[in-house]
Formats: sequence, C-alpha cells, structure tokens
Amino acid sequence: MALRLFNTLSRSVQEFVPLDPAGRKVGLYCCGPTVYDFAHIGNWRTFVFADLVRRVLEFNGYAVRHVMNITDVDDKIIRRVRETGRAHREFTAQYEEAFFADLKTLNCRAPHLTPRATEHIEDIIGLIARLLERGLAYTAPDGSVYFSIEKYRGCGCRYGQLVNLNFDALRVGERVRSDEYEKEAVADFALWKARVPEDGPVFWPSPWGPGRPGWHIECSAMSMKLLGPSFDLHLGGEDLIFPHHEDEIAQSEGAGMQTGGQRFVKYWLHGAHLLVENKKMSKSLGNFFTLRDLLDKGFAGREIRHLLLTAHYRETFNFTLEGLRAARAALQRIDECLGKLRERAAGRKGAEDPAVLEAFAGAINDDLNVSRAWSVVFEWVRELNRQLAENRLDAAGAAAALATWDRLDTVLGVGAPAEIEVPAEINALLAARQEARKARDFKRADALRDELKAKGWIIEDTPKGARVKRL
Repeated sequence: MALRLFNTLSRSVQEFVPLDPAGRKVGLYCCGPTVYDFAHIGNWRTFVFADLVRRVLEFNGYAVRHVMNITDVDDKIIRRVRETGRAHREFTAQYEEAFFADLKTLNCRAPHLTPRATEHIEDIIGLIARLLERGLAYTAPDGSVYFSIEKYRGCGCRYGQLVNLNFDALRVGERVRSDEYEKEAVADFALWKARVPEDGPVFWPSPWGPGRPGWHIECSAMSMKLLGPSFDLHLGGEDLIFPHHEDEIAQSEGAGMQTGGQRFVKYWLHGAHLLVENKKMSKSLGNFFTLRDLLDKGFAGREIRHLLLTAHYRETFNFTLEGLRAARAALQRIDECLGKLRERAAGRKGAEDPAVLEAFAGAINDDLNVSRAWSVVFEWVRELNRQLAENRLDAAGAAAALATWDRLDTVLGVGAPAEIEVPAEINALLAARQEARKARDFKRADALRDELKAKGWIIEDTPKGARVKRL
C-alpha cells in the first residue's frame, strides 16, 4: 500500500508523492525545541511523532534529509537570560544538550541537520531584505521590520492556507511584536525586532539597526537554506498551525523564491495535543512532566516511547502513569517472546516474513495508523507464542520471526530492554530457592520465591534453568 498522509494544507488524506522527479529523495523539516527549559512530555509527543514519520518514510525506501531547527533566541530565552544573569550561549547550551540526550533516550533518530537560529542571522537578514524589496515588509519608526498582511493579500496571495480565517471578524492590520500572539489577531508580525534595553547583550547588527530576528522568519530562512525554496514535508504540533506555520508560508512564498508553480511546502503534518490524566498539563495541577521526571519515577525511555506511539497522531491523547505501566507490560510480552525465539533459533539467521510485513505496512502507511500496526504486531506475537508452546516452530521459523521483528522495529523503534545487573543478594536467594526445590523442601522454596517478589523480582523457569527478572 502506498504511503498516505493527512495534509493540513488540503485538509485531506493524500498519497505521498515527493517533489524529487526520481521519487526517492525527501526533504523533511520539523520545528525543534526552544531551548529555555527542559522539554515536557507534550513536546515529546511531537518529536516522537516526527521520528515516526521519518522512520516510515525510510521503511518505504525514501532517502530522507531531516532538518530540525534549534530556536536559541526568542522572547522567553531573552527573559530567562536576563533573570539568570548568565551568558546567552551558556544558558541555551545546557537545555540544548539535555534535549539531545532525551532524544537519544527515546530512541529518536538524530536529524541530519540541527541548525541554530543564531548561526543563520545573515540568511535571515537576507530574506527580510528580499521581502522589503518586494514591498511586503516595512520598517517601523523604532527600526523593527514587519510583514504586511494587507500588502501580501493585495498581491493576490492567500493568507489563511492552513486555517480558515474570517477577516471581517478579526483585527487586521495591527502590529504584533511578540513572537507568539492570540489567534484572533491577524496582525502584521515582526521579522526583525529592534533592540530594547531589556534585551541586554542579545542582539545583532542589521541594515535597520541592532536587534534580533522574529521567531517565524527563523524557520523560513533555515528551512529554505538547507532544503531549498520548495520541499516535501513540514511537521509540528497543532498549536503551531497558526500563527507560526501560516506566517512561515506567507513570508516564504512572499519572497517569491519558488519556481514552476510550486509551494513552499507540499505536505504539512500536525500532531494533536496531549492531556495528562485527562487534564491539560499544568505545574499547578501536578501533572506537568519532563522526560526526566518520568525516568526518575522508574520508567524507561522505551516504555515512554511505546505509550506515545499507541494513539493516532491526529487524536488528542491522554497520557497517564497507568498507561506507562501498561506499556511496560506490553513490551514485556514482546521481550519474552523474542527471548524464546532466540533460544529456539540458536544463532541461526532467517528471512523476513512477507505476510507480516505486508499487514504492518498496510496499517502504518494508512496515515500512520499505529494502533492498527500494533494490533498486527501483537496478533503475530500471540501466534508465535502458540507455536512455541506447541513446539510447532523450528529454528528456521524462529530465525525468520526474529528477522521480521528487526524490520518492524525500524519503524516502532522500541528496541531491546537495557541489561539489568542482578544484585548478588537476589542471585543468592535464587540459588537457595533452587537448592530447596532439589531437596523437595517446597515450603522453603515458596517462601524464597515470595521474598524475591517482595524485593521486586520474579522467577522464570526456562529450558536453560531458572532466572529472575524485575517486576
């Protein structure tokens, strides 16, 4: 089945056809983190969704060029730099480093390019100058530069490609200096912000005076610099549809760099919001979690990733700690089956099962239907367990199943559990329990089993003997 995706631009599910005439290369841009704090679990839903898109594209044979920007200058960052008294780069570096560590913990593939806004000031200034030359931007008395919605619409361009806007009911023509503004304000937005005393040392020279770029222009300049004036896919959370992505389209297409009737971006994909325990995430409600908060509670990155990939990306998702415990149990079912398969395969290599891969591809290529894809996986695991229990799966079949899982996991990315070192005390209790069983002292064996369970370990009897695993 061909890959089909919901395009926010057309408001419909469309077959994915890349711009590359050869049909192989794909340009993918994802709005990255604003590095003023640790990313929270709502942010991570978007980044795991972006990772899934990339993995599905590569699963389908496309050569992806993945760009994710780092917003290292905006209103929030400048405010935090001022509050902390730290140097700008020193302040942002700590959160940038933490973000990439968290990205690795969730087994997200590293983007090929991660440009920082502050490294592309020259490109941003060049794009602003082009908009001024084309009459779509103007300089304010304070030296700030704004994009004119009225002039953009006046040249026959459409403002409101991703959202339906009622201009008669909205405040058109006002100027908004803030990077983010209320959705009812269809306002001229800042491309370049003149320096004010509160900015402190965070500013750059420009033809219009010292200042810094607005948030929206950063993404346009970096994406077109690294992927070209037209590229295939632009991703982000649904909160970015307006104004951020709508403004990106306006300034990028307003610059007139696209050719042959092409758009700035062919497909726009947006992930839905995340709730925590059925409520909007809030520190005051005690349901605000960074990835590190969840790791501190004893959950693994693969368990968090699995839970984030259980609901369709366009559905509002309720994230719960109980859901994380269910994710742990689901992964344990897969891990246990894989362990048995490895014992049966005994190192043998096999070919992938085309029927399983076809069923999986039919699900995941249907607008990233992860729920149906997981159903394919768990139905297959149940059948493998039946065959193993009935001794109907030989070494070749087990090897084929392992190869199939390796292929499926290139998309799912849950990987294998980390090796857990069993404490000496636990091994001693296990050995004592085995000695009790040999002596047919089943009362003591049961007591030792209960003691292990109380310490958080359970015993598994395998063909190679007893072993323990964490609850």
